Amino acid sequence: MLNKLTIKQALEGLRNKKFSSLELIKDCFQRIEEQDKKLGAFLALNLKEALKKAETLDKEGQYLKSLSGIPVCIKDVLVTKGIETTAGSKMLKGFIPPYQATAVKRLTDEESVIIGKGNCDGFAFGASGENSGFFPTHNPWNLDRVPGGSSSGPAAAVAADEVIYALGTDTGGSVRQPASFCGIVGLKITYGRSSRYGLIAMASSFDTPGPLTKTVEDAALVLKIIAGQDPLDATSSPKPVDDYLVNLEKGVKGLKIGMPSQYFVEGSQLEVNQAVKKAALLLESLGAELIEISLPHTEFGLAVYYILVPSEISANMARYDGIRFGHHSSKGNDALEVTAFSRDETLEDELKRRIMIGTYSLSSGYYEAYYKKASQVRSLIIKDFQKAYEKVDAILSPTSPTTAFKLGEKSQDPLEMYLSDIFTVSANVAGIPSISLPCGFDQEGLPIGLQIMGNYFEESKILQIAYTYEQATDWLSKKPKL
Repeated sequence: MLNKLTIKQALEGLRNKKFSSLELIKDCFQRIEEQDKKLGAFLALNLKEALKKAETLDKEGQYLKSLSGIPVCIKDVLVTKGIETTAGSKMLKGFIPPYQATAVKRLTDEESVIIGKGNCDGFAFGASGENSGFFPTHNPWNLDRVPGGSSSGPAAAVAADEVIYALGTDTGGSVRQPASFCGIVGLKITYGRSSRYGLIAMASSFDTPGPLTKTVEDAALVLKIIAGQDPLDATSSPKPVDDYLVNLEKGVKGLKIGMPSQYFVEGSQLEVNQAVKKAALLLESLGAELIEISLPHTEFGLAVYYILVPSEISANMARYDGIRFGHHSSKGNDALEVTAFSRDETLEDELKRRIMIGTYSLSSGYYEAYYKKASQVRSLIIKDFQKAYEKVDAILSPTSPTTAFKLGEKSQDPLEMYLSDIFTVSANVAGIPSISLPCGFDQEGLPIGLQIMGNYFEESKILQIAYTYEQATDWLSKKPKL
């Protein structure tokens, strides 16, 4: 079945005339038709336009570009011209964007074919996929488990072979954690490495687009395309883009990999710690040097994240008042009442919770105690990483303290849910790149994720390490039995 191919395999097949883009696209749509009622990975499909684009590419018959004819799922917080974009919330139901997000445009400029919009937690607020305003996404490995969030739909779609690859976003682990839970590769890039233009904002100083793929090599290929400065985004970096494919096969001999004591703690699932430590020993046997390090302010990472991010959320969500943007309620006698009813009718509980936390943190009398203090500790976390990278080339840890938990298991306890991000948020707080890839399975057959964090703009190095580990194991060959 063509839908099971990687980007590299699919492109080789197209160029060697083994099959057409139309056949590839049809296989993916057939898989979606067969499985997505169980998974809930897609909010909208782009069937007519996708088939039309594939037919055009097949007539040309060249497939010269890096993603020619390759189907992609786009997370629903990235706007897509002419395709409904809701950010996973009823607030934006029916919104058809008149423009394309830059990261998406760079993919379609390389002739990738948008197959549909991936389900996600509303406005990307969540770590389980259960906070979508429409329906939850299920984990392909076990339909009673969550796929992780907020890039839940894209991760599930890739893991279930409904699509060849996907583009998600990562604010506190929203690419890596679902990649871990679904047994695929998820790459969080350096803040500013790619444009945020057209990414519906959650927390503007944290958000980054990133690929969800079946292999590390595919992730490197997609990054090479979406990376680079954008005149439409002042936060995008002018730093030249590396060729992320060049160094993949250099191995890990001579590289120093840090093992932070704060990431291997009691309370984590025993099988997770064991699998990650086993992965570290494998890298050591391949020539890497393991060095114990300390990131002393790690314990404050989650608290810092859940003050700063809700504060930015509070500011960003203010625009959805039912008058300028978003759902407009038919109730209310004045602007204030219309805004109140519009938000009450459409905003999901997790959205309301984070807006209230952020508003409180920014309010008069509390700003100094909470937001300012969190910003200061953010600087300390950044310094921890900078100091560590003077000694090591990369840092290795679990992606998540557990494997995928049951649907509904943590939805009534927000604090317990937030702890799911404990190993991923620090990379976002600091703005450094990080990748998650499979390193084993627990006794229930659920995937375990290995996280590799690198220094600023050193995506090439973490991709090199991840690729070396991937080639020495066969975890990515294992597929969920739907």
